[in-house]
Amino acid sequence: MHRAFEVTILGTSSASPTKHRHPSAQFVRMEGEYMLLDCGEGTQLQLVKYGLRTHRIRYVFITHLHGDHFFGLPGLITSMGLHGRTEKLTIAGPEGLEQILSAILESGETKLPFELEYLVCNPNVSENIVETHNFSVQTVPLKHRIPCTGFILREKGPELKLNINRCEELHIPPSFFEGIKLGSDYTTLEGKVIRNAELTLAGSKNRSYAYISDTIFDEQVADAVKGVELLYHEATFLHELLERANETYHTTALQAGQIAKMAGVNKLVIGHFSARYQSLEALGEEACGAFPNTEIAEEGKCYLV
Repeated sequence: MHRAFEVTILGTSSASPTKHRHPSAQFVRMEGEYMLLDCGEGTQLQLVKYGLRTHRIRYVFITHLHGDHFFGLPGLITSMGLHGRTEKLTIAGPEGLEQILSAILESGETKLPFELEYLVCNPNVSENIVETHNFSVQTVPLKHRIPCTGFILREKGPELKLNINRCEELHIPPSFFEGIKLGSDYTTLEGKVIRNAELTLAGSKNRSYAYISDTIFDEQVADAVKGVELLYHEATFLHELLERANETYHTTALQAGQIAKMAGVNKLVIGHFSARYQSLEALGEEACGAFPNTEIAEEGKCYLV
């Protein structure tokens, strides 16, 4: 059975909120790990509205320093302190984020009862900004008006299941089981090699989720997210406003679909919509024209990776 890997959309609007859409933010649950991707204005209200566990968030990943992607963070951090949080919060984002948050907190003489750890993302190269035993978070350099990075969340761990009956028949010590699940052969004391295929069964593939926020159309993004199960890609404008998209370093819905097709992903979710669109149906249809398995991001909806 798959471990939990869920993405809840909290905000789908670009630049400014609308009556029914909020600035960018997503809540991710990865089997015991909880994190935020961006934290636009009103994020903590959305977390409360949808009953999500704010106190369990251990990581926050900020793509860039446009306000619609991080203006909600000072308020969220302050509320965490008011509610008695003691566990460290790790914040990964662009250079300058720590100075901004520190100035805001210090100006109000805010004394947090927990540690803030800052990780600086390099906007020019891809790197694993966080890596644990269970998952990794890789940055994706994006082409926007200011330094910006997307993120790929990847499961880690064995993809094979142990054939426990066969292992017991061969009297293989349990201390070797983890290595076998990771693909190792087993060598007996007599030097006989027992191939991994004899000792394992097909298991579950490690899954991955890519969050691509603000960027102009860039085929390098398709290379970076190649093969992920679920791709969230910005689709700020319809393709009839391509010139405007290029001027503001954003992507059209058609281009988002083209990226998904080039990358060979399983499913595309589009978001970061311009406030000029009251209805999003045309954006969804345009993306589907290039990549049929496309869905319009819906605030409050939980997507399974």
